[in-house]
Amino acid sequence: MSMHRGRFWTRISASLLLVLVVGLSPAYSQDGGSAEWWRSAVFYEVFVRSFYDSNGDGVGDFDGITAQLDYLNDGDPATTSDLGVTALWLMPIMQSWSYHGYDVIDYYSVDPEYGTMSDFRALLAAAHDRGIRIIIDLPFNHTGVDHPWFRASAAGDTPFSDWYLWRDQDPAWRGPSNQVVWHGRGGRFYYGLFWEGMPDLNYTNPDVTAQMYDIVRFWLENVGVDGFRLDGVKHVIEEDLIQENTDSTVAWMTAFYDYVKSVDPNALLVGEIWSSTYDVAEYVAADAIDIAFEFDLAGAMLQSADTGRSGAVAGLAQRVADAYPAARFGAFLTNHDQNRVIDQLGGSVAEAQVAARLLLLSQGVPFIYYGEEIGMRGSKPDERIRTPMQWSADAATGGFTSGTSWEALQRDAAEVNVAAQTGDAGSLLSTYRDMIRLREQIGLGSGTRFRVRANAREVFSFVEIGAGEDAAANLVILNLSGEAVEGFTLTTAADLGGRATAQGVVNADTIAALTLTDSGGFEDYQPVASLAPYELVVISLSR
Repeated sequence: MSMHRGRFWTRISASLLLVLVVGLSPAYSQDGGSAEWWRSAVFYEVFVRSFYDSNGDGVGDFDGITAQLDYLNDGDPATTSDLGVTALWLMPIMQSWSYHGYDVIDYYSVDPEYGTMSDFRALLAAAHDRGIRIIIDLPFNHTGVDHPWFRASAAGDTPFSDWYLWRDQDPAWRGPSNQVVWHGRGGRFYYGLFWEGMPDLNYTNPDVTAQMYDIVRFWLENVGVDGFRLDGVKHVIEEDLIQENTDSTVAWMTAFYDYVKSVDPNALLVGEIWSSTYDVAEYVAADAIDIAFEFDLAGAMLQSADTGRSGAVAGLAQRVADAYPAARFGAFLTNHDQNRVIDQLGGSVAEAQVAARLLLLSQGVPFIYYGEEIGMRGSKPDERIRTPMQWSADAATGGFTSGTSWEALQRDAAEVNVAAQTGDAGSLLSTYRDMIRLREQIGLGSGTRFRVRANAREVFSFVEIGAGEDAAANLVILNLSGEAVEGFTLTTAADLGGRATAQGVVNADTIAALTLTDSGGFEDYQPVASLAPYELVVISLSR
């Protein structure tokens, strides 16, 4: 592994590092803080069942997450041994019949395998004490087939008879992925887009909407969560054969958004809308959600990390940011529905480090799927991309449990784990830790960003001008390839407002003087003589 990655922090100027560390403070405050606290957050997606088992039953639980909070963020900005994330997204925690939790049978209780509501409240309190916010998954498009509402609806009981979508005859049309969506029961047919075990709720019925409003009020006011990740947003209301992204869905979501903000203006709504950028951005523009996951950019970041070429990510990154109001999107690499990063990149740790850097350099709000920071493997079926977290070299348990795990660990757990990477400055875990701190310390994602064109296709670059008249700009340069890049030049049409004084922040001990063009940008600028393989360089530009 190249030595330059191990020198990541030692090459930050001592004076700059001192100023940054002293100025840090937890993102969460007990008075509620900013209504847009999430703009500066770094999220970590947790499958509770697989994170850490506190009682030896082989299933992860709330107490297990509480026990590992110091790994995520110990609340002390002066330490560097924690990951540094400032928010958690918990996959479904409500009572359900399945292992994954997306077929809810009680929206007002937690899965007893994960603990009690008191255990969850204790987790919330401990997380908030460390400056960590928590949002929870809300599978609101559908319930489980065993939910009491559906049982009553299937029986024709008032008032639940039309809480779901029923037809006397099979309409026989298929879903957006050519899947069966109409399922027989008791001589009638109900609509369940994802599968027969998860019937869709009928949100054209105002009573169903009122019930969901009551559910979100319960979790915000009575429990104290910080928001929701909304599952399957694009399927809320179908218009017959139009089964996704309907005008009715956007309108319903806008009213839902207004209601949630009336209960808690600080609550975050994150939308899962697995569609193209421009379909997704419509929901944000309509204030139907705060941010939405950006799937197109995720694919581009992985493609550039895999090929070592900037083409996929360079142009798309700016188009994506421009598509969303104020860059309100969630950036990620993979999630619980996709093969893990290391598998998509052919097992290359170096390429996974490039992908991590691209993610945490993004203008969007970053989301990290648990285990990606250590390079956990995982390819479908779904259970194998949601395997237990690998904490230690114990091949049988990975330090996840003292019993028998609910799902077998990945075969390389003895080599790929938190303990093995914690003391290694060149590890993937250290890359994530370093990048999260860099993002916070220089305020990446909070300023105005402009593309910088390089004459080498291996180089990805941009300049971000901080908010405020006297704020500095950061010139970011990343070699995506495993080969050194010599003699590259950079050009941008951005008006830097006279910021021509260059100071190294990361991997830039010797920097060439910068001369601005008449329009305020720069042309054919060669800031450093060369870039080492996979090297990141950050230069601060000031007046």
